[in-house]
Order: sequence, then structure tokens, then C-alpha cells
Amino acid sequence: MKTLFIRNGSPYGDERTEIRNVLLLANAQALFQTASVMVMTLSGLVGLELATDKRLATLPIALMMVAAAATMIPASMLMQRWGRKAGFALGTALGCAAGLGAAGAIALQSFALFVLANMLVGAYQGFAQYYRFAAADVASTAFKSRAISWVIAGGVFAALAGPNTARWTQNLGPVPFAASFVALFAISLVALLVVTRVQIPPMAAGMAQGPARPLRTIMRQPVFLTALVGSSVGYGVMIMVMTATPLAMQICGQPLGASATVIQWHVLGMFVPSFFTGNLIRRYGALKIMATGIALLVGHVAIALSGVEYLHFLSGLILLGVGWNFLFVGGTALLTEAYQPSERAKTQAAHDFLMFGVVSLASFSAGGLLNGWGWGSVNITALPFLALALAAVWGLAWHRGKATVGAG
Repeated sequence: MKTLFIRNGSPYGDERTEIRNVLLLANAQALFQTASVMVMTLSGLVGLELATDKRLATLPIALMMVAAAATMIPASMLMQRWGRKAGFALGTALGCAAGLGAAGAIALQSFALFVLANMLVGAYQGFAQYYRFAAADVASTAFKSRAISWVIAGGVFAALAGPNTARWTQNLGPVPFAASFVALFAISLVALLVVTRVQIPPMAAGMAQGPARPLRTIMRQPVFLTALVGSSVGYGVMIMVMTATPLAMQICGQPLGASATVIQWHVLGMFVPSFFTGNLIRRYGALKIMATGIALLVGHVAIALSGVEYLHFLSGLILLGVGWNFLFVGGTALLTEAYQPSERAKTQAAHDFLMFGVVSLASFSAGGLLNGWGWGSVNITALPFLALALAAVWGLAWHRGKATVGAG
């Protein structure tokens, strides 16, 4: 039996193996995000074309998020029993099925089948969300925050490939948009080949480091609650605005090419900072980075409310992406402080299940807010939630500061 070495918290005896696995996970993330960005760019437009009730245009995206949330806990349980690699392979296979199903739905003009295909994309996302946690599992203690950032930085490729794939394939072939989802099948197939090369230790490794606490006890910790609120608000605000943006730009007379470019720069804003977010967290701490992310999201709202010209959408969505990155990466790094190795599977699953529950509501609300009250209402709705996230971050910082003073 192969001996499992531990190097400063990493289950590998050499740095090269550690980095290789993180880079493979980053590639898997890049491919998944490419598929996700393409779907986010096109599904609202396809929904608008297929749905009889135009208020349901964003329903495919909303139910995609519901499916992601519903998959989180079963995915974690499956991977705890059969391993991360098996779970990741199943997720990419669901992505393949989603691509073929969506292409068929568009050819048949079936809104119901298109919604189902988007839900399969959500199930794929439910597994892919664990790429960043797998990176934390295979990384040494000193490398952990950077490993998370590297994996999330895989989305930089998606920022270029996702919108361009949507742009290049939307009118390819006799049926508009169908070829885009055939491309989703091909991307998911390549991702399947990547995840089968990752070497990830069994999730049972490290279980001997003490008994697991009840989940309720873990979730009552201020550090868990702050990580959850930060991640959920950041992701929820981002997805609500991103879902509404292509439709809002169409309403404002902007061409599809313009909205694809805006989404492209938005996604670059989401993922380019990941090259240095991990180092910023190591230097300044997760809470300060999360607070900065909240400030950037407020900046997006200010720009969005100041006008509806192309540059308003472009600059606002870039800030939206960077703000999401700081909140999401910071929240993920903070979450790793909330659990022991024996508790990680259920803690990660609980966090992402609750987070994607919020994201589902946010994505579903986007269409109703936009159609009922306009683009401004979508952005104003974000403000009270950003205030809640700031209160959570400030509260934990105050609690830790008080504890430090007491210890001194």
C-alpha cells in the first residue's frame, strides 16, 4: 500500500505533485466556467424565445441554480464514499448530457426540455463547486489560500472562451443557438478527460484527527456564519445582475455582440484578481478582503444607477466581477477555518447548499425585477444585502479584536 505523506498539511511528499494537482483542478475549473459563462450568456435569450410567458425567460437559469443547490449534499456524500475523482467525472458526464439535451430542446422548440437541460448544467455545477475545496485538500497549509485562488483563476480562460464561443456558435447551423450547446457537450467531454488525471487522496484521510462535531455546532460559529453570508451575498448579487444584464442591454437597444463583450469583461473581473487574491488574503486577512469586495459591489450599484449606456454596463460589470472575487475567495478561505478534517465534507456541503439556495432565489428574481420595475430595481435590491454582509464581516472582526485584547 502506498504511504501517504503529510507535508505541512499536504498529503504529498513533494511540491511538484501538489502543484500539478492544483493546476489540473484549475484546468477543470476553466472548462466548467467556459460552459457556465456560455450558458449564462445565452440561456436568458433562448428562454425569451422559447417561453410563452416572457416573464419566465430567466427560469432556465434560476432552476439551474436550484439544481446546483440540490446537488451539493448528494455530491459531497458521493465523493466522501467514492472519492473526489469519481464525483468530478460524474459531474462532467452530466455536462455532456446537458449540452446534447439543450441542443435537442432548441431544435424541437421545447421550453420544458431546455429548462431540464439547464438543470443538468446546474447538477454539473454542484460537483464542480468542490474543485476549490479539493485544491485546499491537496495543498499544504502555507499554499492553501493560493491554491484556492489558482483554481478560481481558471475562470480567466472562461472569460475569453465563454462569450466568444457563444458569439461564434449562436448562428452556426440551421437552428440558432443549437450549435452553442453542442459546444457545451464538447467542452464537458474534454473536462471529463482532465478530471480523471487528478490525484486526490481519499476524503477519509485525516479523519483520525479527532471526532467530528455536530453540524449544528459548526454552523453556529461566527466564522462559519460570516463566511456563509459573505459568499452568499457576493454570489447572489453577482448572479442576479449578471442574469439580467443581457436582457437589460437588449431592452436598452444594445446588440448581442455588445452584451457578450460586457459579460466577457465581467468574467475577467471575476477571475483575473484570483492571481493575487490569495496573497492579499495572506497579507491582510480574509475579512479585510471581503470588506473591500463589498465596497466594490456598492461601486457597481452606483455606476448602474447613473446610466444605461454601453460604458455604464461595461464598467459596472467589471466592478461587479472583482467584488464577487474578493467576497467569494475571501469567504472560501475563511470557511476553511471553521472545520476540522473530519468535518470538512458536511461543512462544505452545508455552506454551498445554503449559498446556492440564495443564488437560486437571486437568479429567479432577476427576470421579475427587470420586467416589472426595470434595471435600476435589480441593482437597488442588492443594497440591503450588501449592508448585511458588511455587518457580518465587521461583527466577526470586532469579536476577534475583543478576544485578542482579552487574551492580552
